[in-house]
Amino acid sequence: MSATLILLIVASYFGVLLLISHFVSKNTSDESFYTGDRKSPWQVVAFGMIGAVLSGVTFVSIPGMVGNNYFYYLQFVFGNVVGYVFITYVLLPIYYDLKLISIYTYLESRFGIKTYKTGSLFFLISQSFGAALRLLLAAKILQYAVFDAFHIPFFLTVIIILALIWLYTNKSGIKTIVWTDMLQTFFLISAAIISIYVVKSSLGLSFSETITSVTEHEYFKVFNWDMHSGSNFFKQFISGVLIAIAMIGLDQNMMQKTLTCKNKKEAQQNILTFSLILAVTQFLFLGLGVMLYLYAEKFGIQLDVENGKFINTDNLFPMLSLNHFGTIASISFILGITAASFSSADSALTALTTSFTHDFLDIQHKTSKEKKKLKNYVLFGFSAVIFTIIMLFSHSKGDVISTIFKVAGYTYGPLLGLYMFGIFTKIKIKDWAVPFICILTPIATYALNYYFIVWFKFDFGFMNIFVNALLTVLCLILFKRRTLVLDNATAE
Repeated sequence: MSATLILLIVASYFGVLLLISHFVSKNTSDESFYTGDRKSPWQVVAFGMIGAVLSGVTFVSIPGMVGNNYFYYLQFVFGNVVGYVFITYVLLPIYYDLKLISIYTYLESRFGIKTYKTGSLFFLISQSFGAALRLLLAAKILQYAVFDAFHIPFFLTVIIILALIWLYTNKSGIKTIVWTDMLQTFFLISAAIISIYVVKSSLGLSFSETITSVTEHEYFKVFNWDMHSGSNFFKQFISGVLIAIAMIGLDQNMMQKTLTCKNKKEAQQNILTFSLILAVTQFLFLGLGVMLYLYAEKFGIQLDVENGKFINTDNLFPMLSLNHFGTIASISFILGITAASFSSADSALTALTTSFTHDFLDIQHKTSKEKKKLKNYVLFGFSAVIFTIIMLFSHSKGDVISTIFKVAGYTYGPLLGLYMFGIFTKIKIKDWAVPFICILTPIATYALNYYFIVWFKFDFGFMNIFVNALLTVLCLILFKRRTLVLDNATAE
C-alpha cells in the first residue's frame, strides 16, 4: 500500500473532522468550549467516550500484549466495570449537584484552596503524560506508514498532528469533540472487526472455529493466582476498580464530556452504557491478539523475542495490517489509528485547557475577549508540553499501555486518596499540608514497591495506585484539624 494513498486517506479523514467542526461550531457561546452548552445526547457521548478511552494504546497494545500476558488484562477490565458503577452512583451526583465545570472545584469546598490547586495540578501532570504517551504510539505508526516515505522527521509528524487537532477543536472545544469522538470510535471498532474477519478468512476458520481457536489457545488464561506476580487477580481487579475511578471519574477529560449531558440521569445512563460496551470491546481486542499470533505462526512470520519474551509487541498489529492483510484491512487500520491519534489528544487538550483556565486563571470572571485570548494561549501551551513529553519518550519500547497505568498509579494516587477521604469522612484537614503529602506519597510508593520486589519478590503491579491512595489517606489523618478542641477553647 503506497504512502501517497495513505496520506490521501488521512487527509480525507481530517477533512471530515473539519466539516463536523464547522457545523457544530455554529451558535457557540463563551462556555461552549468547556461545557458543550450541556445539550449533548447521552447516547452520542457514551459511544464517543469508548474511542477516547481505547485510543491507539488499546488499539495496538492490547492485541500485542497477549503474547506475554495472556488474557490477564481481562481481570483488570472486570475491576473497571465495578469502578464505573461507583462513578455513576457516587461521583456523578456530586458533580451535577454542585454544577461543576472543573471537577476539582469540589476539593476547594471540602478542604480548601491549596487542596483544590494541588488536585488540579496532579490532574494536569497525569493527563499530560497520559495523552502524550497515547499520542506517541499513534504518531510512531503514522510515521512508519506515511511520513517516512516523504522523509519527514518524527518531530515534524507530531507537530503536524497537534496542529491539525488545534484547527478543529480551537473554536468550540468539547462541543465539537463529543461528535468527532463518535466518528472516531466507529473507525476504531470497525478496524478491529475487519482485521478479525481477514485473519479468520486467512486461517480458513468458520465463526465457531474462530471462537474455539481463541478460547482453547494457550494464551487464553484469564486468572492468575500467583500472589508474587504483578498480574495476580486481586492486584489486577482492585487496581482496575481504582484506576477506573481515578482515570475516568477523577479525570477532567472524561468527566467534562459526561457533564455535557442534559441532566444527571442521562449522564448516569451514559456511564453505564459506555462501561458495558467498553468491556466487550476490550475482550474483542484480546481475542484479536490471539488471532494475530496464530496468523504469524501459520505463515512463518518471525517476531522479535528476547529472554523467552516477545519484545516490541506494539508493532505486531501495525506490521501485519500494513504488510500482510491486504488493501481493505490496511485502509481500515490506518483510519483506526488516525482516529485513535486524534481522539486521544483532542479531548485531553481541551480538558487540560479547561482545568488550567478555570482552576488557575479564574477565566470565568474575564471578559469575552480575554477568555478567547487566554484559552488560545493555554491550548497552545499544553500542545507544546505534550510535544515535549512525546519527544522524551520517543525511543521507549514495550507495550505503552502498561507504562500509562504505572504512571497513573503515581500521579492519580494522591487524587484518589483526596476524593475518597473527602467523600467517606467528615474530617477537616490542615489545607497547607496537602501539597507536601501529595508530593511525598508517590515517592514513598515507588520506594515501597522497589523494596518489596527486592526483599519479598512481591511486585505491586498496577496496585501501586492503591498503596499511593492509602498512604495519602493516612497522611491526611495525621494532619487533621482538631476542630472540637479549638471550638471548646474559643467558647471558654
